[in-house]
Amino acid sequence: MNESRLFETSDGTRLNVDRAGEGQAVVFQHGLCGDAGQTQEAFPVEPGFCRITVEARGHGGSQSGPLERLSIATFADDIASYIESRLQPPVVVGGISMGAAIALRLAVKRPDLVKALILARPAWVTAAAPDNMAPNAEVGRLLQTLPPDEVKAAFLAGPTGQRLAAEAPDNLASLTGFFARQPIAVTAALLTAISSDGPGVTDEEVCRIAVPTLVIGHDHDVIHPIAYAHELAEWIPAARFVQITSKTESRTHYVADFRHAMSTFLKEL
Repeated sequence: MNESRLFETSDGTRLNVDRAGEGQAVVFQHGLCGDAGQTQEAFPVEPGFCRITVEARGHGGSQSGPLERLSIATFADDIASYIESRLQPPVVVGGISMGAAIALRLAVKRPDLVKALILARPAWVTAAAPDNMAPNAEVGRLLQTLPPDEVKAAFLAGPTGQRLAAEAPDNLASLTGFFARQPIAVTAALLTAISSDGPGVTDEEVCRIAVPTLVIGHDHDVIHPIAYAHELAEWIPAARFVQITSKTESRTHYVADFRHAMSTFLKEL
């Protein structure tokens, strides 16, 4: 059974916290312009684990707060405050895509809060504004410059839309969903700000992460290159890499593989 609660940040922004299950606490974060539904789908269904998703500013049921504060660093600080005030650290921390970047930053900047790490479909290693995030940034710029009824058609007809249709239809489906995401101004701000951002950590700091780490990746994904997952798994000393079925091949198998990988890792902690 899912339970929603509100958490107020230091600047007064109210964030929605989605909890489900009983047992070991796992703070598991969603991706850019996603929500707790994304983490719920991928999380193990067997008993023994409590999934906690703090929906980031401007996502799900959370307030956006000042748009100029939208960043991976701010999102990570919000999670750190939540863990310190509501949980008994250290806890397992992880996430999908942007959520993985948030978790990676927490493992480096606040190792006292993290006892294990899950990095699923990472869209960043350490560098800011990687090339794979350019499609998200393009959608954000189109939302800021074109009338709402013209944005989707312009993107689909352009070279990025055409490339994704051929190479990564699941990525394209996610991006086209952003055109109807409300409020438009917040969606545009998120896509432009976060796409040009990064976890704010160095290669050397990542190589010093000491906690058990699960890295999940799959191919047929332009936004989340499997090479990034391999790279992080190679750099983090106590990491293991698991390749799962891509959503392009089979969403059913993607979910089953994702849940199995997480369940196996968590049971071994």
